[in-house]
Amino acid sequence: MEISTVKKLEKEAMKSSGIDFIRLGFALFFMVIVLSYSFLSTGGIPNNMFLAIAALFGAYMAMNIGANDVANNVGPAVGSKALTMGGAIIIAAIFEAAGALIAGGDVVTTIKKGIIDINAFGDHTESFIWAMMAALLSAALWLNIATMAKAPVSTTHSIVGGVMGAGIAAAGFSIVAWGTMAKIAASWIISPVLGGVVAALFLFAIKKTIVYKEDKIQAALKWVPIFVSIMSWAFVTYLTLKGLKKVWPHIVELFVFLPQTKQPSFIVASTFGLIVAIIVYFLVKRNVLKKVKKLKNTRNGVNIMFTVPLIFAAALLSFAHGANDVANAIGPLAAINDAVMTGGISSKAGIPLWVMAVGALGIAIGLALYGPKLIKTVGSEITELDQMRAFSVAMAASITVILASQLGLPVSSTHIAVGGIFGVGFLREYLAETDKKDFVAMSQEAVEDEKKVLKAFSTELKNLESKKEKKKDDYQRIVALYQMIDTEEDKIKEVKKDLKNAQKVKYVKRDAIKKIIAAWIITVPAAAVLSAAIYFMIRGIVL
Repeated sequence: MEISTVKKLEKEAMKSSGIDFIRLGFALFFMVIVLSYSFLSTGGIPNNMFLAIAALFGAYMAMNIGANDVANNVGPAVGSKALTMGGAIIIAAIFEAAGALIAGGDVVTTIKKGIIDINAFGDHTESFIWAMMAALLSAALWLNIATMAKAPVSTTHSIVGGVMGAGIAAAGFSIVAWGTMAKIAASWIISPVLGGVVAALFLFAIKKTIVYKEDKIQAALKWVPIFVSIMSWAFVTYLTLKGLKKVWPHIVELFVFLPQTKQPSFIVASTFGLIVAIIVYFLVKRNVLKKVKKLKNTRNGVNIMFTVPLIFAAALLSFAHGANDVANAIGPLAAINDAVMTGGISSKAGIPLWVMAVGALGIAIGLALYGPKLIKTVGSEITELDQMRAFSVAMAASITVILASQLGLPVSSTHIAVGGIFGVGFLREYLAETDKKDFVAMSQEAVEDEKKVLKAFSTELKNLESKKEKKKDDYQRIVALYQMIDTEEDKIKEVKKDLKNAQKVKYVKRDAIKKIIAAWIITVPAAAVLSAAIYFMIRGIVL
């Protein structure tokens, strides 16, 4: 028996190591292709070796973004079983790449969020190139470590830490815009709290309007179209503000009736969202009418109605993420490409198609090869999700970004999504605690009632036993009283046992919270230290 068990374990280990080897092979193949293309296409240009190595780092960074950050977009849908793992990976890979290629923009800011003063490099173009290379590699390494530890972290914060560390190593602490860094630190608190509150409010609203009703199906017929249309408004507004801002000048050229602005305003974005929301309301209303006859009047019956909206949410979040966050992978690479090609340093750089392709394909490949680990963590290892809870998290992901952008608050999409999951989990705990308090109150009242009955039986028994002349009926009553007293004592013991077992229910795994929050806090400093060390290593090798 033991020998067969060992053989099975060996077989599983060999199978697992074989899959890991294949994944590594695909990842290395992609990186080698990027390295080779970059080197061969820039032959004869000074410092083209630096560009080729930077392209390698950019490919590595893009794959790590796919492995870690994308989990926040599709994890809740997978955890709620609205999507299978395979389906989620296919949808996310397509829409991430589409977002990057279609709406990633023609120009990218080379220094993310202006955290360092680019003028501090002066004419030292090579120092700038080394700093950007160090930032790319350090951010990618930190994301890789976080993915291995199953900790979803912000790739924006990773690249911010990388740029800061390399900047300090190259030009000292004065290069850093500490006010900007303070805002980023504030986002560690603001993002998860806002995301958690918004997600919890939406879940509570769904429970009050649908789940707690006696006729859930009729309530769903009324409210599901409203909730889905609100989601449509939020996502179209979010997508316009965040996903289309880099290609907005091209859009206003095509549609001349739009305000001629460099970026979409909130009014324009929300108007688009409102138009789509009205259309979606009537489409969903018609669809729900067709389904209600087939659905059972249960929570699961209601959950089914949120499945399709969740799939759309995963796709739209992935598109917006690809459009908005691809700069984390290609921003420094575009900066290096611009510096190598022009021999100077610029705060903004054009993005060649091959650089954009590195970001888009890298994210998709990283997601397909290494994404499932983090998708499982986000979808099921923090708290249990169903379609309603996952829908609330998706709502939080879009609405919180809109709210924060209008209030000028710094937020992280990763922290918002994970904070939303925390929020729905803690709401479940709160509601369970409320139910427990009601249960405890009712149980204590039941114990007191049983004690009164027991006391009455005991008094009657005592009076009968003290009676000198007993009749046959008295003896029969005494026997019955003993039986009834035993029954009442058993009832009291059972209720007391239930009271003792009524402990606080914990729906959010505390170990997961501690690990994730710790990873969030150390992301910027860890990436910064790594980046500074890599910068000094590159400079030491070159000089």
